[in-house]
Amino acid sequence: MSRLEPSKIRIGRRYRPGRLDNPYDVLVIGSGIGGLTTAALLAESGRKVAVLEQHYTAGGYTHSYDRGDYDWDVGVHYIGDMGRPTDARRLMDFLTEGGVDWAPMDAHFDRFFVGDRVYDAVAGREEFRQNLVDRFPAEAAAIDRYMALLSEIGRAMKPLTLGKVLPGPLRALLWPLLRRRLPECLYRTTGEVLGELTADKDLIAVLTGQWGDYGLPPARSAFMMHALVARHYLHGGYYPIGGSSRIADSMLARIRRHGGEVFTYARVRQICVESGRVAGVMMDDDTRIDCPRVVSDAGAMNTFLRLLGDEERKLTGFDPAASGVTPSIGHLGMYIGLDQTAEQLGLPKTNYWVFPDNDSDGAVERFLADADAPFPAVFISFPSAKDPDFTRRHPGKATIEIVAPAPYAWFEKWRGTTWGQRGDDYDAFKEQLAARMLAVLYERVPQLHGRVDYYEVSTPLSTEWFCAYDRGELYGLDHTPERFRAESLGPRTKLPGLWLTGQDTMSCGVVGAMMGGVTTFAALAGWRQGTRVLRRAFAGWAPAA
Repeated sequence: MSRLEPSKIRIGRRYRPGRLDNPYDVLVIGSGIGGLTTAALLAESGRKVAVLEQHYTAGGYTHSYDRGDYDWDVGVHYIGDMGRPTDARRLMDFLTEGGVDWAPMDAHFDRFFVGDRVYDAVAGREEFRQNLVDRFPAEAAAIDRYMALLSEIGRAMKPLTLGKVLPGPLRALLWPLLRRRLPECLYRTTGEVLGELTADKDLIAVLTGQWGDYGLPPARSAFMMHALVARHYLHGGYYPIGGSSRIADSMLARIRRHGGEVFTYARVRQICVESGRVAGVMMDDDTRIDCPRVVSDAGAMNTFLRLLGDEERKLTGFDPAASGVTPSIGHLGMYIGLDQTAEQLGLPKTNYWVFPDNDSDGAVERFLADADAPFPAVFISFPSAKDPDFTRRHPGKATIEIVAPAPYAWFEKWRGTTWGQRGDDYDAFKEQLAARMLAVLYERVPQLHGRVDYYEVSTPLSTEWFCAYDRGELYGLDHTPERFRAESLGPRTKLPGLWLTGQDTMSCGVVGAMMGGVTTFAALAGWRQGTRVLRRAFAGWAPAA
């Protein structure tokens, strides 16, 4: 591969104790989309907010980076619900003040290679259904029931979210009533629900072809999570023009305009607790920032197990072993630069999902038991084809991103080493993995032979280093039924002054984490003020006259 001098796209102000403007009303740990959403809404409501991000750039998985002639988004490959005036689009426009434009992908936005068969997901509810019926005519009734279940899950989200927002006494009173509105399938596994609809394994493989978007195959994933993702993309995929850093950049501008700040290189060592309630945070440089309210977007495991002491953690009631919640699997990310444009190379605006066969659960089991087994899923994205602004930024170039699962155990022996200095054996192992991913790419896009100008591979250790996830987990907590039943994973914690936000509060993905930010804001701000701000937020944004 080519050797390019590394460079960085930085968003945020570098932390220095002298740059703090105490006192703050709320401190937010972590600048993922959930943390930024909470901070932006709190700032809108008049609170003075500081966001503390340990990475060199803000934005979490919405941040971008570059290497010489190329740039890549590390986590955003496509987002749904951006082509219509949905709640998600209106909220996104409000938070970014219209600072992000969206380009539609191809109508056939996801392509599933299942063994030697190929299937597409087609944008549009009726088009999606008809495409499935055309491919599986004997399963029309099962497909219709499946579409109805997606709608049931959609209707269940309002009472479910309300249950997370309500304060303790009111929730105890109303939750039994709200729970009656939840469908029976909500907390069952995807495999159980779909197995009752159809025995056609190919159809199940197609319906669950996006399981990589939440990290669990059908036998382990909560059907609620599957349905949320499937609904999210029913009307196709969209890509942020100019790259995903536009999202964080625009949100930072809003936070600052309302008197807040987002600091980078700002690592929090501990959440300070006095007399049974939050009193602030202790930074890595021994600076203490006093504040009675702390919102954590650092992930539930980090928040409860690393940022709190043993006695303080007991106050929260969080017990992973008892509740059955587990960290999600790690991943490999391959970032490829090509020496011709997407148009010249014929790259699609369609994502490719490559599966060895129609049994994803079995493929995962074989892969975890034998590192040489085929990847159970390989996701290939063509960002330079999706982004109409890419050629302006990088004339004559194109990019590809590949994602594949990889357990942290593969990299355990390098734990604690420094990024970029992990030794020749680590680099050699990454090269082996790169060769395997390139083989999958060349099989599906053979015209790319000889066109790769640069590539690099990230591993779960990269996620651990840059995102501070202890096991390099990609999606925070596993999206299992147990995770969604856990009472300790709402925006409120039992420790006064401590709140959670982001993907572990609601669900993974940009919109899932953004909605997690909304629920945290609503719970913290209170009914009257929260409703006033959210009414404006979900009305969208329009430039001042």
